[in-house]
Amino acid sequence: MDAITTGVAAEFSDLSAVQAVQLTLRLLIAAVLGGLIGRDRERAGKAAGVRTHLLVAVGAAAFVAVPQQSGASAADLTRVLQGLVAGIGFLGAGCIWRDDTVGRVEGLTTAAGLWLTAAVGAAAGMGREISALLVGLMGLFALSILGRWEVRSAVGAVPDRSALLFDPTRPEREVRSAIGAVPDTKKRPAGKR
Repeated sequence: MDAITTGVAAEFSDLSAVQAVQLTLRLLIAAVLGGLIGRDRERAGKAAGVRTHLLVAVGAAAFVAVPQQSGASAADLTRVLQGLVAGIGFLGAGCIWRDDTVGRVEGLTTAAGLWLTAAVGAAAGMGREISALLVGLMGLFALSILGRWEVRSAVGAVPDRSALLFDPTRPEREVRSAIGAVPDTKKRPAGKR
C-alpha cells in the first residue's frame, strides 16, 4: 500500500507550491479577462459568449503555461504559440459566414474577439499579466465603446440612393417607391421644392 501511495504522490508532484500558485493566478487572470470579453459579446446577442471566450482564454493560457513551467525553451514556446494562433484561426473561421439576404459578411468581430481572447490567455499564461490586462482592456474598448459608437453612426446614416437606382434586378416601381421612402438630404430654398 505504501508503494501505491508513493506512486500516486509522485504523479502529482510536477509543480512546486510556488508554481501551483503561479499557474492558478495565470489561469484565473485569463479566465476573468476572457469572461469579461465574452460577457460583452453575450450582451450584444452573439453566439460566442462568456463560456466560449473563457474557455479560449484559459485554454490558451494552459497551452503556454504548462510547457513554460516544465522548462520548455523559448523556441519550443514559439512553436506552441504558432499552433495556438493557427488553431484559433480555424475556430474563428467557423464563425464567419456570408449572409446573402442582406449582402454582407457576418461573424468577423466574433472571430477577431476569439483571436484577441486567445492572445490575452497566452499573455497571462506566459506570466505577462500586465500585458494580458492591457490587451484585454483594449479589446473591451473596441467591442464596447467603439461598438456603441458604430451603432449610433449607422442609425444616423442615410441610405445610398445610387444603390437603388443601379440595381438591374429590381422592378422600376419598387425602385421608385424605395426612393420616395428615403429622406431627401439636400438643402433647398423653401420656394423651390
